[in-house]
Order: sequence, then structure tokens, then C-alpha cells
Amino acid sequence: MPAFLNPAEAEFWVFIGLLIFLAIVIFVAKAPKAVAGMLDAKSKAIQSDLDEAARIRQEAERLLADLRAERAKAESDAKAMLEQAQAQARAYETEAKAKLEESLKRRQDMTERKIAEAERRAMDEVRAAAADLAVQMAEQVLSGRVAGATADPLVDRAIPQLAAKLQ
Repeated sequence: MPAFLNPAEAEFWVFIGLLIFLAIVIFVAKAPKAVAGMLDAKSKAIQSDLDEAARIRQEAERLLADLRAERAKAESDAKAMLEQAQAQARAYETEAKAKLEESLKRRQDMTERKIAEAERRAMDEVRAAAADLAVQMAEQVLSGRVAGATADPLVDRAIPQLAAKLQ
């Protein structure tokens, strides 16, 4: 019997220790595989989470770019609307000024016409009064000249018609 199989010999116990060591190594070799498998699964889960996070980040960046574009468009639209409103306000202001000036011009023209009409009526009244006065004076002068002399029937008839003809 070989010496390493005799329990009284030290080689036997070295052999037993070697077997126990090999059993532990075999057992431990399976344990690292199990641990490696668990770590690989965990690594795959983490990688899928990272991939999902990257996809979500890309989507968020795309949404952010869309929102920025919409904001820029909204600002551009608001600016255009403001410019249009200002232009429209200026047009309304110009139109209102033109209408006001036209109204003032019409009122001034109407007032000037009324004044001219009043002046014309006053001149007509002054002329009529002057004509009446001239007729009265002519009647007095003619009646004074004719009073002593024989009156002519034509002159007598013409004197009352003088007032109507001078006007």
C-alpha cells in the first residue's frame, strides 16, 4: 500500500488536504461562475437602464429643441403682430388726423361762407338804404325845383318809380 494511503503517514493527510482543497476549488469555481452570472445580469440591467436613459435624454433634447423652435416662432409671430398693430395704429392716427383736418376745413369753409353771406346781406342793406336815401333826396330836390313851375305829368309819374329802378 502506498504511503499516501496510510492514515498514520503525513502524506495521507496531505493527500486528504489536497482533495479538500480541490473540492473547495471546484465548488468555488462554480461560485464565481454564479457570481459572474449574477454580475453579468446586473451589468445587462444597468446597460439597459443606461440605454433607456440615453434614449430618454435624446427624446428630451429633441423636445427641448422643438420647444425652443416653437418659442422662437411664437416670439417672431408676437413681434410681427406688434409691428402690424403699430402700423395699423399709425394708419388709424393718420386717418383720424385727415378726417379731423377735413372736418375743420369744412367748418371753416362753412363759417367763411356764412360770414361772406352776412357781409353780402349787410352790403345789400347798406346799398338799399343808400338808394332809399338817394331817392328821398332826389324827390326833395326835384319837388323843390318843380314846386314853382308847371309840373310835367311824366316827371310826376317817374318820381315814385325811381326807388324801384335804383334798387
